[in-house]
Amino acid sequence: MADSPRHPFLQGLSKHRGAPPTVVVIFGASGDLTARKLIPAVYNLGFDNLLPADFFFVGFGRKIISDDEFRALAAAAVKEHSRRELKEDVWSRIAAHTSYVAGGYDEKAAFDRLAQHIAAIEQTIGREVQTLFYISTPPSVFAPILLNLGASGLAGKYAGQPHHAKVIIEKPFGRDLGSALELNATLRRVFQEEQVYRIDHYLGKETVQDLLVQRFSNAIFEPLWNRNFIDSVQITVAEDVGVGTRGGYYEQSGCLRDIIQNHTMQLLALTAMEPPVANEAEAIRDEKVKVLKAIQPINPGPGGDVARAQYAAGMIGGKTVPGYLQEADIAPSSATETYAAIRLSINNWRWQGVPFYLRSGKRMARRVTEIAINFKRAPGTLFAESDRFNLAANTLSFQIQPDEGLSLILNTKIPGLETRTQPVKMSFRYSTTFGSNTPEAYERLVLDAMIGDGTLFIRGDEAEASWKLCTPVLDAWAAAGRAGMESYVAGSWGPAGGDALLARNHHVWRQP
Repeated sequence: MADSPRHPFLQGLSKHRGAPPTVVVIFGASGDLTARKLIPAVYNLGFDNLLPADFFFVGFGRKIISDDEFRALAAAAVKEHSRRELKEDVWSRIAAHTSYVAGGYDEKAAFDRLAQHIAAIEQTIGREVQTLFYISTPPSVFAPILLNLGASGLAGKYAGQPHHAKVIIEKPFGRDLGSALELNATLRRVFQEEQVYRIDHYLGKETVQDLLVQRFSNAIFEPLWNRNFIDSVQITVAEDVGVGTRGGYYEQSGCLRDIIQNHTMQLLALTAMEPPVANEAEAIRDEKVKVLKAIQPINPGPGGDVARAQYAAGMIGGKTVPGYLQEADIAPSSATETYAAIRLSINNWRWQGVPFYLRSGKRMARRVTEIAINFKRAPGTLFAESDRFNLAANTLSFQIQPDEGLSLILNTKIPGLETRTQPVKMSFRYSTTFGSNTPEAYERLVLDAMIGDGTLFIRGDEAEASWKLCTPVLDAWAAAGRAGMESYVAGSWGPAGGDALLARNHHVWRQP
């Protein structure tokens, strides 16, 4: 792999970001996430020479298959889902160290076999290895996996040393505050907090990481990043697809649990946090927790801070699409929201009086994730709004997907013999500036976990603070059933109740 092309995104990559000899064990090795994201991430890291020389990949699952069968499945996943083509010299090196262990997640003997398998790897190379356990399974088996990692001695292996065991846990991290507290308690029985990496793949996206760079490396932004200059903040996570074949899962989740409690609240925390004392994981995560704790309790009642709705049938691309209640595996009386909007107030010095609006939904007008910072309008002493002066509030937007980049709306003079104005947009896109082959979020996150950098992962108290805000809303909705549930036409930007949340403060939603 020494002759692999060096991509521009890798230029200047710090040498200290090398990982020690590592075994990555994926629980749920035959799952969809493993095929679509995790195996391609490992392959692309190998393609870019970012895996340690002694790297081993182990799949763990209930299905009984041979090592060769697992390698064939992994190669097929790379061919179908990787952003890079399958190169034989790259894959052969990874495949030579790829194996599979079969067993039940509640079967202690299977974890003992896994421990023996890892010990045999160490004996073969003559070195100790760190083990990174990636739990990519349904939440119902998180606890037995964690407890068996403890009972088998795998969790405590090399405790207190730099190459101690680590565990990555996929969302959802609980269903409410109570279950999150319970899961954290189970984790703490087995692992120390510094061993735990709660993953939210949004934090691995380039524009999300760039948010802190824009704020804290550009002197023109940070002095304006407060209540004196910012009028409101909008965070949108919209999908243009329906629930499809995931109706059974979605009925147990809903929009607030699936997107807002984790992805959207993480985007809010990074947008609103104070400058950390250092560019280090704990310093950054400390500030995120402070922001979440400063958010005022949400009023879920009528005329309060929330709106919820389900998509109804509509026309998209000239075709009629069904409403949520007509989708497969959806109960006709379902009270599960496919759209949620929340108005938040942060009670601290920087953000007092600045509303934060969060919304997410399925079957919306287009797929987009965006953070929009809406600045206060300039005084109309020189250029008052009129037919001659078409003015807009300055808006800085971070587009996280699908076309990563940022833009700034400014007012400018229209060329001509009289002074006329109109808003214009200045844009930067990663694809046009750096090329389109941007590293996937999971590549960054898997690499960070291997080297022990927790900056882009969620700490236990952070998850609990987010659930503490959202759980009262979930409880109120559960008690209300379908009462207060709105609908919106598939392909639109959501229900009237979502618009009303902003109208009370004389604001309107951006259309990204």
